[in-house]
Amino acid sequence: MTGRERRTGASSDDAAPPAGRLGVYAGAVRRRLHERDLGAAPVLLVLALTWVIFQGLNDNFLSPRNLSVLSVDIVGTGMVAVGIVFVLLIGEIDLAVGSLAGLAGALFASLNVNLGMAEWLAVIIAVISGTAAGATHGFFFAKIGVPAFVVTLAGLLGWNGLMLYLLGTESTINFSEDGLVAMLTSRYFSAVVVTYGLAALGTAAYLLVSYHDRKRRSAAGMPYRPVREIWARTALLAVVAFAAVYVLGLFEGLPLALVLFLAVIIASDLVLRRTTYGRQVLALGGGVEAARRAGVHVARVRISVFMVSGTLAAVGGLFVASRLTSASQVPGSGMLLINAIAAAIIGGTSLFGGRGSAWSALLGVLIIQSIASGMALLGVEPAVQFMITGGVLLIAVVFDALARSAAQSRGRA
Repeated sequence: MTGRERRTGASSDDAAPPAGRLGVYAGAVRRRLHERDLGAAPVLLVLALTWVIFQGLNDNFLSPRNLSVLSVDIVGTGMVAVGIVFVLLIGEIDLAVGSLAGLAGALFASLNVNLGMAEWLAVIIAVISGTAAGATHGFFFAKIGVPAFVVTLAGLLGWNGLMLYLLGTESTINFSEDGLVAMLTSRYFSAVVVTYGLAALGTAAYLLVSYHDRKRRSAAGMPYRPVREIWARTALLAVVAFAAVYVLGLFEGLPLALVLFLAVIIASDLVLRRTTYGRQVLALGGGVEAARRAGVHVARVRISVFMVSGTLAAVGGLFVASRLTSASQVPGSGMLLINAIAAAIIGGTSLFGGRGSAWSALLGVLIIQSIASGMALLGVEPAVQFMITGGVLLIAVVFDALARSAAQSRGRA
């Protein structure tokens, strides 16, 4: 055995006999089961069961039309949930995101409609307002020492009040249905060369990044994925991507909103997993004192995650406003906040910090919105939807607590 093979260990043994390689994977699976660390598997299983159940109850659930509507409906809440993931990763919570989403929509509509400001400039100011609000929350939490729960609760009330003030007595400001913001959820790509090209580009990018990661980890003497596993994962991604493009193409095409949402998720995932900043966020979630001793600037990272959360809350608010072609009290009503936090947790992000990914937001919001869509098709009242979503959230938190308990028993948390 060469020195390189000794360094990389079992996971790099591409030339190992199939039985030996399967034994390694089987052992890894057994270890994950024992440690209650199943990754995204339980979430994907719940999503699959949700789709199978609703399709069995109503044949229209998996129709191209309903899936297209679903793919756009998830974006507003999903954007907010991605920001929540950053805050949850350090073991904190942001209760102000719903109000910030509503404020961004109200600020955009007020500047554009009431004051005649250009849409692009009003959008920039609306997004920056979310960033500034997040920085304010982070400053009081990281520098002054006020608990994040209290700071963002105050933000929830304060920003909601400012939103209502901007909306005025009518509580709604309608804007152009042909403008920039309205286009966010009304624009679709129908050209085959564009839709399938995006699917092929995404698949190829994943393959290249996986190979680069394999090469980098090999050079560092760390375990890395076998080539066959990389190709298997790439093939699975290709099937999902091209199938999604095909089904969505049967209705109006690939929604611009979905493309932008996936772009934000991929960018956030790369930041969290492949940058020094992302490692600092995860380290801070694993323990403040340990992170400080490792050289992490705790206050700076804390402020930054709230800035990310505020920014994405504002972006999500613009998508919600785009869907309604108006700014209203809907985002600040509380349901957006509840669904965004629930999506992040249901998708697999830990409430205790240090574990989760941007993809948690996508998986979680898919489950929540699929339940809402299925219930709407069946004509079931919203109260039942809330109870089911609450039950799914409770199960997710129980799994999270059990995983943390198992980690503590092994001395890893």
